[in-house]
Amino acid sequence: MAAVMLQGTGSDVGKSVLVAGLCRLFANRGMTVRPFKPQNMSNNAAVTAPDAEGRRGEIGRAQALQALACRTPPTVDMNPVLLKPHSDRGAQLVVHGQVCGRFEAKDYQARKATLLDAVLMSYERLRTEADLVIVEGAGSPAEINLRAGDIANMGFARAAGVPVVLIGDIDRGGVIASLVGTHTVLDPDDAAMIRGFLINKFRGDVRLFDDGLAAIERHTGWPSLGVVPWLTAARTLPAEDAVVLDTAAATPGALTIAVPMLARIANFDDFDALAHEPGVCLVMVPPGQPIPAEAALVILPGTKATIADLVFLRAQGWDIDLVAHVRRGGRVLGICGGYQMLGRTIADLDGIEGPAEIVAGLGLLPIDTVLTSAKWLVEVRGVSIADGATFAGYEIHSGRTDVDPGTTPLLRFADGAVDGAIAGGIAGCYVHGLFDDPSQRAAWLARLGVGSDGVDQRARVDAALDELAAALAEIVDVDALLAIAETAA
Repeated sequence: MAAVMLQGTGSDVGKSVLVAGLCRLFANRGMTVRPFKPQNMSNNAAVTAPDAEGRRGEIGRAQALQALACRTPPTVDMNPVLLKPHSDRGAQLVVHGQVCGRFEAKDYQARKATLLDAVLMSYERLRTEADLVIVEGAGSPAEINLRAGDIANMGFARAAGVPVVLIGDIDRGGVIASLVGTHTVLDPDDAAMIRGFLINKFRGDVRLFDDGLAAIERHTGWPSLGVVPWLTAARTLPAEDAVVLDTAAATPGALTIAVPMLARIANFDDFDALAHEPGVCLVMVPPGQPIPAEAALVILPGTKATIADLVFLRAQGWDIDLVAHVRRGGRVLGICGGYQMLGRTIADLDGIEGPAEIVAGLGLLPIDTVLTSAKWLVEVRGVSIADGATFAGYEIHSGRTDVDPGTTPLLRFADGAVDGAIAGGIAGCYVHGLFDDPSQRAAWLARLGVGSDGVDQRARVDAALDELAAALAEIVDVDALLAIAETAA
């Protein structure tokens, strides 16, 4: 069994996309490939396939995308440790798909070394079912202040005997210094795990960087495996981090759909399909900016911390904007945590998110929510009750929402259960991925007076993975990469 780990000189250098593209590349060559990320930090999570006991778990959505690239269902072993930030200093810890509590950063640093066994257990299980495991690091191995107890980068690579390819992002500048600097600060035994490097996000004539490649090779002793240009297919793939969300202003003449960027926004790829619609201008509203008055629909997105983000929403004045929007006849949709916010109250009686309290919601739907420690993880499909438009998605949330008798539900699942609520132009539900289905998306846009492109978002992403794989096959020294992977212990 072969394995290789892609680490980066920093965050957001394109590791997730390159792993996804390489997974599809080798899968297209007939290999059984599995993605693996020992530790991820993201509020963008996905529901996994059931395990042997029928339990579903959650992993980072980047690993779910990489599983799709491998043409295999996502499992908890692909991302055994997931941190879901709920504040600047704390996060919920998920191990093998299940919540294990909340930890402040300093406490987690002391605990993380104890998680190495769980990480190695998952890695070994993947090894037994694959010809090739492609591992994604987190952050950068150059963060030597975090090296003690590390399970995300060199700590894992050395424990598992997995060779490393280092990725540098030339678009942000200083790529020579970042690669050479990483070599300089690493412990010699860590540096010895690196067998080559890739340059990512190059613009222009690649021949102009020949001297740069030579300089990196001379200072580090690592061979270059290729220079990857900006790849348009990558823009179709779901983003891993909220920092890359587009905050462009509304386009005149297009239907404006606005999504306030909550501080702890989660599962924001819910809106990718809308962003591709030619008649839609999707505006991700950044903090400090008002919700556009011309918006026909405002969507309150999912969030890792509903009460904290409700406070954040009010601090931006978005609650006032929403009242004005509704008064003008605008529509509002809440998804997951956004759905909870639309109700009258949110009760956190057990201190799930913070101090035990009951807070007032926005009062736009006749619902009340009680947060619970148990997390609901399920894949769902069904139809909109109003028009029969189909959908397929997933739920991933803590909390139970009670809807007033007589209120019209928004969705009906295939098993006959209902979800959500709709009252006039205000609606909400727990289902993520609602707009990926072309029927469901077309129905929403028809209510707003525009047509849809009719493209299934899942098919669009799958095609982008094939395009990405084909491009990487022409750019990356694939034979050298496989030779490196075959040296894994």
